[in-house]
Amino acid sequence: MQRKSGEMADGKSFSDVQFLTVAEVADLLRVSKMTVYRLVHAGDLPAVQFGRSYRVPESAVGDFLRSAQVDGQSASA
Repeated sequence: MQRKSGEMADGKSFSDVQFLTVAEVADLLRVSKMTVYRLVHAGDLPAVQFGRSYRVPESAVGDFLRSAQVDGQSASA
């Protein structure tokens, strides 16, 4: 499948996407910035690199949270 220039993998235009900084994502998830960097580098959280900084699509944060939800069962049970 071929994408048009300026189009993301999900078909949205880059101009329609809201990007968050690593610090903003860390605040939303209530984790450290290092944890966000680890998620990005592990491929668990998609991000775009601009120079030395990363930007995370806002929709990717929502997708990550939905995929990380548990069904109420304790992991130690």
